[in-house]
Amino acid sequence: MSADATVIELDVRTIDGEPFPEIASALEALDREETLRLVGAFEPVPLYDVLEARGFTYETERVDTDTWHVTIRRE
Repeated sequence: MSADATVIELDVRTIDGEPFPEIASALEALDREETLRLVGAFEPVPLYDVLEARGFTYETERVDTDTWHVTIRRE
């Protein structure tokens, strides 16, 4: 990620109900020079296939016992 890239953070822990629609909207709106950081309570393994199929790369980091960051970029 370049030093001047814009990071957009989406904390899915605050979403009441299924978070995928909000994640999908954030992905659609993501520009090439932007990075999306998802913050969640667990590793979102099912999301990885979706990201790859839609042309995104990602890095996952376990920040705490119940906090995960997934950093997503367009290829």
